[in-house]
Amino acid sequence: MSEFRQDIVSGDWIIIAPVRSKRPQNFKEKAVRKIKSKSVCPFDNLQKSGNWPPLNSWPDLKKWKLIVIPNKFPILSHSEKCGVKTPRGPYFMEEGVGHHDLIVTRNHHAPLYKLPEKDMTALLGIIQEQIGVYSKDRCLAYVSTFMNVGPKAGASLDHPHLQLLATPIIPPDVSHSLHGAKRYYEKNNRCAHCEIIKYERAENSRIIAENISAIALAPFASRSPFEIRIFPRRHNPSFEKITAKERKGVGELLQKTLKVIADELGNPDMNFFIHSAPIKERSNYRYYHWHIEILPILKINGGLELSTGVQVNSMPPEEVVNFLRPKGKK
Repeated sequence: MSEFRQDIVSGDWIIIAPVRSKRPQNFKEKAVRKIKSKSVCPFDNLQKSGNWPPLNSWPDLKKWKLIVIPNKFPILSHSEKCGVKTPRGPYFMEEGVGHHDLIVTRNHHAPLYKLPEKDMTALLGIIQEQIGVYSKDRCLAYVSTFMNVGPKAGASLDHPHLQLLATPIIPPDVSHSLHGAKRYYEKNNRCAHCEIIKYERAENSRIIAENISAIALAPFASRSPFEIRIFPRRHNPSFEKITAKERKGVGELLQKTLKVIADELGNPDMNFFIHSAPIKERSNYRYYHWHIEILPILKINGGLELSTGVQVNSMPPEEVVNFLRPKGKK
């Protein structure tokens, strides 16, 4: 089983996951690996590749377009018993208890932005359903929903799929985001992200696109070139609490944003993920505002970034709109 290990200086947790070394890739390969072709894709015949039975499917099991399966090489593994934090010398560790599942689309060649609108809306609904399932597990605290696109972003398969990692800890970056939002709220009695949306809509120099439910923008303090965030316009800490109307609007904006990135930047490798409030004691996070972060892989961190945590971004967010905002809109 995997292990959580805690850094005694920062307090951050990391995961040691030996089972991941059993994947088809290894450390001797080139830095940028070739992704498996369709002819050997395990998601094109789930029964043959041993990825059956599924955990969930849409619209049904026989004619599925979206399906949820356990990851064959999980970072965390489900257990009936919760992990226990135990000392090891000056350190602390905990068993790697959790869930690691995949949401797979049917069409090997269709990126998310080419899915029919109904399918995209259903995809967000399935994420909601799975988070609801994990929320019933008393051992878990947070669900990370993310997608890796391309080998530079960590994808080992070309077939579109999202990953859901349910953990017993609140991850360091999420904790940092929560604490920052809480500080702003306690000082100003307002949601920081709601203030961002209000200001950006008024200034209109970093907005990529928007609709009645959501807004896509290049953050004022973007960490990397062409970083995009999608915020729901309604204040809501938890992604799993979005409405059917919001699923449609957020899905539409996510597809539009992914398409314009692919079209204008030459289909770069990228990561995107959902930042949402923890699944336990949700009432404690009323100050938070869930959102999606999209990070094209267009730079490599150097010594300054690695040694200080200070990111250097060569593309001002005010210029991003010149590339990504639909032509004719100001």
